[in-house]
Amino acid sequence: MTRLSVNINKIATLRNARGANNPDVLKTAMDCERFGAQGITVHPRPDERHIRYNDIIQLNDVVTTEFNIEGYPDERYMKIIRDVKPAQATLVPDPPGVLTSNAGWDTVRHQEFLKKIIHEIKSVGVRVSVFVDPSVKMIEGAAKAGSNRIELYTEPYASQYHNNKEQAIAPYKEAAAVAHALGLGLNAGHDLDLHNLRFLKQSIPLLDEVSIGHALICDALYLGLENTIQLYLRELR
Repeated sequence: MTRLSVNINKIATLRNARGANNPDVLKTAMDCERFGAQGITVHPRPDERHIRYNDIIQLNDVVTTEFNIEGYPDERYMKIIRDVKPAQATLVPDPPGVLTSNAGWDTVRHQEFLKKIIHEIKSVGVRVSVFVDPSVKMIEGAAKAGSNRIELYTEPYASQYHNNKEQAIAPYKEAAAVAHALGLGLNAGHDLDLHNLRFLKQSIPLLDEVSIGHALICDALYLGLENTIQLYLRELR
């Protein structure tokens, strides 16, 4: 079964807009798990505009499913990983100040850097996933660097889905086959929603995990959080 990890960054964004603690990030994470989510994802930024370091420390005490921490592996991020030791560290190549992740790693150009970082993270018992475009060369580079998994950057798939879904999914099917052949686990994320998720899952049955935040939280405004999580889980079954 493909696991659903809910990214709760947007809950923290809403809280931070007014200060105080409403909505409560910890309660939301626990409720997501209670409603069926099999993981919680956060992506702390250097300016702490949504998830904060203290949130991560507290979340680590209450998350009972898989805790996934995304981010660019600078010293700040590496300290978080060493302190928290989440189930998974997802390495994303976004520089400070970027609005959202918009590309995968060039695992060839950054091979030695990634190899060093991945070795350090794995040495503290944390699974590593590398965020990549659906490129055979980039996936091979992730495997060579020692990653346990890759996370396919799915914004191009989501953008093309309504025009030609077969064309949109084609590079991802090839990428998934290569990843499986190399012994890599397979995650996916970015712009996945209730419209395009089922076709992705049907086309890539060996998908281990999807990480979904923005669309899921937007849907929850209309449908309620519990109902929304159940709807996303249904698309993955």
